[in-house]
Amino acid sequence: MRITGFIAALTFGLSLAAPASAEKLGLGQISNYLNSIRTAQSDFTQVNADGTISTGEVSLSRPGKMRFDYNPPEQALVMAGRGTVVIIDRRVGSTETYPLGQTPLSIILAPNVDLSEPGVVVGHTYDGTATTVTARDPRRPEYGTIEMKFTDAPAELRQWIITDQNGQKTTVILGALQKKSLPNSLFNIDRAIAAAN
Repeated sequence: MRITGFIAALTFGLSLAAPASAEKLGLGQISNYLNSIRTAQSDFTQVNADGTISTGEVSLSRPGKMRFDYNPPEQALVMAGRGTVVIIDRRVGSTETYPLGQTPLSIILAPNVDLSEPGVVVGHTYDGTATTVTARDPRRPEYGTIEMKFTDAPAELRQWIITDQNGQKTTVILGALQKKSLPNSLFNIDRAIAAAN
């Protein structure tokens, strides 16, 4: 799996009915919501740029850690941690490693998400159902953007779409993101690599 495939796998899309009291969320509200997430887990369905579909489970441990387990026939495992992104191909036991800072994922895995920081947000809209925020690392705009959709009452992440440096987009449908306790071992990159070999 290429890095663009991994980045694309970090994009979520979900159409849900808006609550009657739906309203546009402010950047401060969204930042507070993301910072409130410590450990969480959800199923996802990934629609790739070429139209193919994969499914799996995503686990999150903020700050800095995330894990994507893909269901068969896919054999990929993608992990973020220690400032890196590791893509593990379980079929052949190979790994690829990239700096986390080269993906827009670093924005939401930061120790303190602050969408009000100058240059981070390049779009902030509301369609009557969801608030959409498009963000990037202002120091590395060439690495792409992350477009996140949230519903309110209470704030909840429904979608994010990552556009890579080549303009490729992939959408992943996220199930209900459940805040729950997760074991540290789930995010142990060395253990995951050893298990794949």
